[in-house]
Amino acid sequence: MSAKKHSSELRRLALSVLQPGFVGTEAPDWILREIGDGLASVVLFSRNIASPDQVARLTARLRAENPELVVAIDEEAGDVTRMEWATGSTRPGNFALGTVDDPELTEAVAADLGRQLRSAGVSLDYAPSADVNSNPDNPVIGVRSFGAFPELVSRHTAGWIRGLQSSGVAACVKHFPGHGDVAADSHHELPTYGADAAEIAAQALPPFRAALQAGVRAVMSGHLLVPAYDSELPATLSRPVLEGLLRQELGFDGLIVSDAIEMGAVTRRHGIEGATVRAVAAGVDAICVGGESAEEATVGQLVDALAGAVADGGLSEERLAEAAARVAEFADWSARLRADRSAPGMVEDIGHVAARRAVRLGGAAGESLPLRTAPHVVELVPVTNMAVGKQTPWGVAAPLQERLPGTTSARVRGDELRERAVTLEDCALAPAAGRPLVVVVRDASRHAWMSRAAAALTAARPDAIVVEMGLPGAASEGAAQIYTHGASAASGVAAAEVLAGDRGPVAGRTGEAAARAAVPGGVPGAA
Repeated sequence: MSAKKHSSELRRLALSVLQPGFVGTEAPDWILREIGDGLASVVLFSRNIASPDQVARLTARLRAENPELVVAIDEEAGDVTRMEWATGSTRPGNFALGTVDDPELTEAVAADLGRQLRSAGVSLDYAPSADVNSNPDNPVIGVRSFGAFPELVSRHTAGWIRGLQSSGVAACVKHFPGHGDVAADSHHELPTYGADAAEIAAQALPPFRAALQAGVRAVMSGHLLVPAYDSELPATLSRPVLEGLLRQELGFDGLIVSDAIEMGAVTRRHGIEGATVRAVAAGVDAICVGGESAEEATVGQLVDALAGAVADGGLSEERLAEAAARVAEFADWSARLRADRSAPGMVEDIGHVAARRAVRLGGAAGESLPLRTAPHVVELVPVTNMAVGKQTPWGVAAPLQERLPGTTSARVRGDELRERAVTLEDCALAPAAGRPLVVVVRDASRHAWMSRAAAALTAARPDAIVVEMGLPGAASEGAAQIYTHGASAASGVAAAEVLAGDRGPVAGRTGEAAARAAVPGGVPGAA
């Protein structure tokens, strides 16, 4: 083979193992050109989505260049939604489903999501999260997990995969070997999961085993250090984790996809090119990139890095060819999955049905509900991690205004309170004088300023109702509480229905029992 032909073939192999994003709601010329040159996958983000019909046109244009093109998306439903980023998800997320603990419901919700994705031309969904959220201080998983116990997470992970794939969309279970017991956000830094191998096998791996048994054909690696297997390199870059644990011990022979390769956990030390080369060398078959770095130049940069690493011996051509072959095999399988599956029977409004079933009550909620007059709603707004779209609306005020005209509201951020740009008296207590006060929080136990603000408001107004839309934590003393277990649009509507009395009785408990109902089996730090 001539040097020129070999170089061209290397470039094609390198292109085929990338899953890049791009900017815009139409396919840019450079993406179409790269698909023609061997790019086998793309990934869609919120910036690519205006409506389901527009996405269908976009994916059809992309597949005109390659009918088996893998079109991926990071759509978990709940708090992490791309298809419904502009309105909030009409389906609750994993934590709400785990709270209900009805695997058939989880399967039905995932099948409903699969129908939407399939009709839009998506063939691979970076979901579900199979992380066991055993650390309540975890800044990046939280309500993205089905819960804090491996058996619970295992049965819902399996149900979610069965449901999604029954609609013809491939699942990609994440974040291997488990991102639930860490205290750092891998978007910015490298977390460490310090458990020994026996604890990892008992706590983190059961949901991944369940996923494999349910027929998952793609696994996403996590950017976290797991010293029990590799004390130097994070899982995405670790051959002992990917080849030794995932392939040999668990027996997985499908597609290994990296978490976004531009994340700080891997680029701070290795750079985006070094992380990409090390990931493929370690056993990753497809590199997800483009959440932040979505330019044509990034694709060229990574292609050059992979081809260059083969030329200088940092990456074997056999490993690159093996990765490309797995991508091709997966693309063929996912195309057949998309073509062969007939859409399962639809359950009307299943997302809202699930969100309603996930609501729990605590404290004096039974005595305070429904509201008799239009309230004032104060929503305390945290800074969310990068997996959660900052533009995605959430809360209770908007759906409550539709049900109780005259409802007023204010949104307050921690920096505004710290800088005294607003006061609780001005934004909450004064407007609520003579009216009900509803305080909406999101992961209050993880945000000290939010916990203090909620406590101050319930001290001043013991009759206030607190709506927690994240992980339940210590309840405000004596306050009525509503737990939604997620901040999707569906969850906001469910809470508004309870407040306005638009629905039947809610299965609720008080005190410690309420917290244990909110997290099946209880969770460390819950009241």
